[in-house]
Amino acid sequence: MKVSEQIKAIEAGTKDEELIRLYGEDALEFQKQRYCDILGKTMKLFGDQEARIFSAPGRTEVGGNHTDHQWGAVLAASLNLDVVAVVIPSEDKIVRYASKGFSVNPVDLSNLEIVKEEENTTEALIRGTAAGLVKRGYKIGGFQAYAESDVIPGGGMSSSAAFEVLLGTIFNGLYNDNLIDSETIAINGQYAENAYFGKPCGLLDQMACSVGSFAAIDFKDPSKPVVEKVAFNPADYGYKLILTDVKASHAELSGEYAAVPAEMKEAAKVMGHEVLSQSNLQELIDHVKEIREACGDRAFLRAYHFVEETERAKKERDALKANDILAFMKLVRESGHSSYMYLQNINVPGATKEQPVAVALALSDAVLSEEEAYRVHGGGFAGTIQAFVKNENVDRYIHVMESAFGENSCYVLRIREVGGIEIK
Repeated sequence: MKVSEQIKAIEAGTKDEELIRLYGEDALEFQKQRYCDILGKTMKLFGDQEARIFSAPGRTEVGGNHTDHQWGAVLAASLNLDVVAVVIPSEDKIVRYASKGFSVNPVDLSNLEIVKEEENTTEALIRGTAAGLVKRGYKIGGFQAYAESDVIPGGGMSSSAAFEVLLGTIFNGLYNDNLIDSETIAINGQYAENAYFGKPCGLLDQMACSVGSFAAIDFKDPSKPVVEKVAFNPADYGYKLILTDVKASHAELSGEYAAVPAEMKEAAKVMGHEVLSQSNLQELIDHVKEIREACGDRAFLRAYHFVEETERAKKERDALKANDILAFMKLVRESGHSSYMYLQNINVPGATKEQPVAVALALSDAVLSEEEAYRVHGGGFAGTIQAFVKNENVDRYIHVMESAFGENSCYVLRIREVGGIEIK
């Protein structure tokens, strides 16, 4: 369909069922207007051409805080916040990508080599995604696209991973007859971020954005992660998932984030391993003296967090499969406490006057019951915290959190059943 025909189809309601599946019935009219706005801007940029619509979600990490880079286990889920792109295939090999809020230079896919000057740019992710797919034997081609995203940058929802999954989904739909599975799209996105963008990330973000729903992921073999979808929706149990933005910047925190996997790997090395998933709690205890002497106390504590947290993520999966919501909430709380006490990714070292993540956790502890749960979300130190709040407590919780962090700092989210998708 041409862009104008896509607009008419949305206005006529022919895509309502798919939009409800992604965003919920209460958000239908808003999303229809959003999609029509994006389509209208696409037509102004590129004209009324044959176009297709793609979407990729942000993600939430529920269990397994900082475990993926040590080849551990996680529990994560796709969210209703997403990046949407209207895409027009082209005959050449050039990707022309426009997005609200920033400009992107055209990327010529006839060159798939790493371009050093593109490091840390959107262009690097486009080139890297295409290069990775070609290495895996898939087809690529050019396209024009206009996109808008409501995935919160720096909010622990992985806006970069959502973009990588979006790109993989576009190449999959346009040039590969949708034959690339969601796990491969995720692994390819990680490759683009590692090799071309220059960020040594794990695979949690891309996998959670690509797979959809709740997903229990075991990275013990990082080249072939074991992914198990878990049918769970907090709304079915009378809960809302709420993320609170503590309004703290991730700027200049790269060293703090890098120190977490570095110290964990140092502890693993003392035990003769590459990563901590190759060890266990007893082995860690047996080597406590050597780890403290060689790596310091924080490295030991972070390693202790890992060996307990990776098992906790599996227990969370099992609790959800057994429909034991109270056991699940208890485990989420334990995860948050471990991140605070042992992983130590709540407060920036040396900061005494500014500890916003800790304040958000304290307020959550004061407001929520033992049947509810809260924890740091994502990398920590800044960004967001996560809470599972009973419906009857939602208004009070949001009021308290926004009294501290400002109006519209809370996001009431839905779990999305699917990852990257074409809206047909």
